[in-house]
Amino acid sequence: MSHHLLPPLSSDNRQPKLGSVAAFTGSALGSSEVLVDAVGDFGKCLVDQGITLVYGGGRVGMMGVLADAVLGAGGKAIGVMPRNLIACELAHDGLTDLHVVDSMHERKARMAELADAFVALPGGAGTLEEFFEAWTWGQLGIHVKPVALLNVADCWMTLLTALNEMVERGFLAQRHLDSLVVAQDSMGLLALLRTWTPPVAKWT
Repeated sequence: MSHHLLPPLSSDNRQPKLGSVAAFTGSALGSSEVLVDAVGDFGKCLVDQGITLVYGGGRVGMMGVLADAVLGAGGKAIGVMPRNLIACELAHDGLTDLHVVDSMHERKARMAELADAFVALPGGAGTLEEFFEAWTWGQLGIHVKPVALLNVADCWMTLLTALNEMVERGFLAQRHLDSLVVAQDSMGLLALLRTWTPPVAKWT
C-alpha cells in the first residue's frame, strides 16, 4: 500500500467507542444456512445497539445478507467500493451512503477511517485479506481499534489453530493473539469489543 494511504500512527490508548463497525464478509453466500443466519443476526445486533455498519458495499452474497439485515431493521449501512468493482460486485442501491474510491487500497483505508472496530464474519480469501491487514495495522500501532472474529459454528477454528502455531514458532507475539477478540455469538462479540484493551504495539 502507498504510504500516503496509511492512517497516521495512533497514540490514543483509551477504551474504544463503538459507534461504527467495519465488517468483512464474503461476496459469495456459501453453503451453510447457519452461517447465513448468523451474518443476518449480526446486522440486527448492530442496529439494536445503535452501531453503524461499514462494509464493502455489495448487495450479493454474505455482504448483501448483512446490509439487508441492517437496513431492514432501520439501521445505517455505509458501503465503500472501488469504482471498477461496482458492476461485478453489484453495489447495493439502498445504502445510507456509498463511498466510491479508486482502488482496493483506498477502500480498506477508508473503511478504517470510518470504523471504530473491525469484525471478520464468514467469508473467503478476500475476507481474510481484509482481516489480516486491519489486525496487522493494530499490531504496528497504526490504529488502536479492536479486531475480531465471529467464530459462529467454529467457522474460524482452523485459522485460530494456525495462529496458535505461529505463536509457538515465534512468529506472532502472544499478546497480539490475546488481543484478537473471538466470540461465537454476535451479542457476546459486541460486548467484548466495548471492553477491549489494546496491547503494546509491536515495535514499542
